Amino acid sequence: MNRTIVRQLQRTSGAIFASLVLVACSSFSPAGGSPAFGPSVLRPAGSSPTPGTYIKHVVVIVQENRSFENLFAGYPGADAPLYGKWINGHKIKLGTVRLNDLENVDHDFGPAIASWNHGKMNGFNGRVSGLAPTYPYSRVLESDIAPYWNMANQYVVADRMFTMEFGPSFTGHLALIAGNDALSRKKSVANNPIGGPWSCDAAPGTITFTVNLKREIGNGPFPCYTQFKTMADVLDGGSVSWKYYAPSYTSGPYFDKGGVLWSSFGTIKAVRYSSDWKNDVISPQTRVLDDAKAGNLPGMAWVIPDWEYSDHPSSGTDAGPSWVSSVVNAIGQGPDWNSTAIIVVWDDWGGWYDNVPPPRIDYRGPGMRVGCLIISPYAKTGYVDHTTYEFGSILRFAEEVFGLPTIGQAADGYTDARATPLDNAFDFTQAPRTFTPFRAKYSTQQILRMPPSNRPPDTDL
Repeated sequence: MNRTIVRQLQRTSGAIFASLVLVACSSFSPAGGSPAFGPSVLRPAGSSPTPGTYIKHVVVIVQENRSFENLFAGYPGADAPLYGKWINGHKIKLGTVRLNDLENVDHDFGPAIASWNHGKMNGFNGRVSGLAPTYPYSRVLESDIAPYWNMANQYVVADRMFTMEFGPSFTGHLALIAGNDALSRKKSVANNPIGGPWSCDAAPGTITFTVNLKREIGNGPFPCYTQFKTMADVLDGGSVSWKYYAPSYTSGPYFDKGGVLWSSFGTIKAVRYSSDWKNDVISPQTRVLDDAKAGNLPGMAWVIPDWEYSDHPSSGTDAGPSWVSSVVNAIGQGPDWNSTAIIVVWDDWGGWYDNVPPPRIDYRGPGMRVGCLIISPYAKTGYVDHTTYEFGSILRFAEEVFGLPTIGQAADGYTDARATPLDNAFDFTQAPRTFTPFRAKYSTQQILRMPPSNRPPDTDL
């Protein structure tokens, strides 16, 4: 075992211990023997519009590790004040950080539960080694993320988008393809695996983690899952095309196998060892730009960044907004614009302060609130959407668009079966809007000239 993996094991062992201590003080078990996963509690009663009449392409652009407050504190009309709630009940002014700052904040399941603090949202202090405990109470300078604010100004920013589960990226990415990570009705995947890749290609003995009904962290199976279905099942079943654009890694310290993709579908055995892997999991991720320009977008697409333009804290780069702008501009200026809905979402909270407590539905979450932008010729203009959404809402919207069933039942942990779809962000009575390209610090050509990092966009291994 190399030194990198040893250090990762040591760090994660400490995190597991902290998580166990935290859940001992904040355990959760369904009252009165009720099911672990609740019924459809987020979806409002009444009929929904039929977005499939207008939308033929759903594109999910994924970024990394930012709470809503960290990105949009002070945004007009959003529930995102410029102050935070300190542990003693006092308010403190949010500090400012640069998007390319090198510090990382603890954001596993245990720290998330402590930060949430039974809905008080005042336990974010002291989660950065060697830095002031106020550091997580910070917002990114608006000038560093100007394209995101401009997208919100022109289209929709949703200020009630919650992750499926408390914790970091691994489960966030699973939620965005499956709306679920339940291994049974009593246990789900939690935190990030140790080592890499996070997939069926991992070395034998790769450690994964679970969370149970009492919110206790334990060891889990090898990350090659057969226990839950994904959007691949319903999209393939409905003959709807899909692609997952993701970076690959041919060298470097993170993966031993050359050419491995950083793809959450790589953890799904039915996809990893099927024709879907060859035909629908696409690398490099920049191919989405060519497909958008040529009018070859699939029905549903996920777009994953390289580390070189990941918004992940400690990445040392500020090119994330430029990457997102490049993808949005390619779609907006391409022939598929008039029939496309783009959702830009951050996969987890990254340990940053957020003031809005997530709704309590099951032992997994929903987790912390994250940034979400909805861009489409039919999206409302300059609209702050206060509807309560979760990652399952994105999948449920796609299912509505294509007339597909949910992946599974809410009782089995499938959040698309309970979540409110994104319909409120759209106005299908309006004529499709003409697209105006977004300006960004780095041009598309500059992005394309960046050499592959051979690092995953999230290196919290």
